[in-house]
Amino acid sequence: MHKIKLHPKYKHLEESILAYLDQFDASGTYVLKGSRNSIKKVELEGVELNVKQFKKPNLFNAFVYKYIRKSKAKRSFEYANLLLEKDILTPFPIAYFDRTNALGLQDGYYVSLQVNYDFDFRVLIHQPKFPNRNTILEQFTAFTFKLHENNINFLDHSPGNTLIVDKGEGNYDFYLIDLNRMTFESLDFNKRMHNFRRLWLSKTMIKIMSATYAKLYDKTYKETHALMLKHSRDFQCKVDAKKLRRSGRKMKFGS
Repeated sequence: MHKIKLHPKYKHLEESILAYLDQFDASGTYVLKGSRNSIKKVELEGVELNVKQFKKPNLFNAFVYKYIRKSKAKRSFEYANLLLEKDILTPFPIAYFDRTNALGLQDGYYVSLQVNYDFDFRVLIHQPKFPNRNTILEQFTAFTFKLHENNINFLDHSPGNTLIVDKGEGNYDFYLIDLNRMTFESLDFNKRMHNFRRLWLSKTMIKIMSATYAKLYDKTYKETHALMLKHSRDFQCKVDAKKLRRSGRKMKFGS
């Protein structure tokens, strides 16, 4: 048994999508082939799509995702529509597909339009001299502020989950991906700064971004910088703790 839901604008693709999902492993080009999830790019009826295949759930989660909680594919589709309603960019949601049996969810897929982006946020971490880096960081901070003002706590706000399109003349668009983990709540100052922690920000990046956020949120630079730095350091230390203990090195923040 399966369930597929399509955006009304792309209802005509239903048969093509179903046929493609039946042969997902055999066709299309891998964008990501991971141990958990895989993403392929494919063109169907002249439309370029990304198809995300979620990892097959274990028996417990299979039951949960069918009978108790929305599947990752369904959440991705619904959250994408919600983001677009709030004028927050994400690849356009085409469809989600869940295959189930009596025991629960067997597999799931999320289908979205391909976005031809120029780079993602990781570039800004690894290339301190990237062109217009400061401007991009300032605009990305304003983008994150817009999320917070719309009561969106994007729990996977990490470097690989924002695609960036260079619009020219110093203007950039930001697209969120990997959408299935979000909460919708009012965010106080601490939660807002905590939401930056997974971005793996350097000291220089924190200075730029905290200055921008302070102006938008009407907080002082000093308190914004201190709290963003604290959450970033705490997260980075937690992630690196085992490596650092083994090597005996001290962690150094990038520039």
